[in-house]
Amino acid sequence: MSLSTRERLRRLYALFSGEDHVLICIVADPDAIASAMALKRLLWRKVAQVTIAHVNEIERTDNLVFIRLIGVKMIPLHEVDASRFTRHVFLDGQPDHHPGFSDLIPAAIIDHHPVTPTGQAAYVDIRPKYGATATILIEYLRAAKIKPSTKLATALYYAIKTDTSNFERDTVIEDLNAFQFVFRLSNIALARRIESAEIPLNFLKYFKRALDMMQLRKGRALVHLGPVIHPDVCVQIADFLMHIDSVNWSIVSGTHQRKLVVIFRNDGIRKDAGKIAKQSFGRFGSAGGHKSAARAEIPMEALAGITDAKDINRCGRWIVQRIERNAGQKQTNKEPPA
Repeated sequence: MSLSTRERLRRLYALFSGEDHVLICIVADPDAIASAMALKRLLWRKVAQVTIAHVNEIERTDNLVFIRLIGVKMIPLHEVDASRFTRHVFLDGQPDHHPGFSDLIPAAIIDHHPVTPTGQAAYVDIRPKYGATATILIEYLRAAKIKPSTKLATALYYAIKTDTSNFERDTVIEDLNAFQFVFRLSNIALARRIESAEIPLNFLKYFKRALDMMQLRKGRALVHLGPVIHPDVCVQIADFLMHIDSVNWSIVSGTHQRKLVVIFRNDGIRKDAGKIAKQSFGRFGSAGGHKSAARAEIPMEALAGITDAKDINRCGRWIVQRIERNAGQKQTNKEPPA
């Protein structure tokens, strides 16, 4: 029998005392940031201090604009002395989702990604069917009878929109109900300013490279970009390619800081990007995600025979062959060793 939101909130509050200094740890994106803002609001006047720390570099233009316009205060985790905090909370992520989490022991985990073996804490609320972690936090706010401020409501509104890709993927009725609640409290003009954030000029060359190198195979747009200035280049191009009318899958990869990053997107119709990502690349590094969006990150050292990140053709062929094998398509070439 599932717990009511009110009971979940009661158990969450029971973790904390008025003397606690709480560190909220996130991989910063709109869903994680908005969720952290909501939890900070929930813990207002219930703990001594709440600090939001991010483990990743924030370089995407839309995320930077989101942070600036919403006005959220965060600091990089490496600048924090985590031992000064009495409680650590992971939001929109689990311990094995980022190396930056490895040295921390969470008192609570609240997330909407698939449950991993490391997803253990005194308090755990992981709901893989939900489209956004923000939905869970909105339910908590409503159970606590807290009316979010305009900026918090706008952040939560934008978080649900982005993580569900405007309700095109991994959405349940709870997401719609949460969205409806914050919609009437949000500043829609502010959200539109965030949504219209421009692509950085130094990303444009990768869009040209993607269009020149793209392979179309039975509705799949496949691109290996080679070295990229930031992994988010692959994310933006994968999203962009899904706008092509004949494409129902986009798979975009690139190398960054001795890692191979592979981004998966699809139309969500009888497909499972997370499963394909894990089956194709899970044994080489981290891989997984949702049915319509997934990601894999593989150290180049794990790719035997592909030692040079600039070897675009060899690396691209290896990616395609791994994916086609696990997607059940017939292979015409022998798979390179890895």
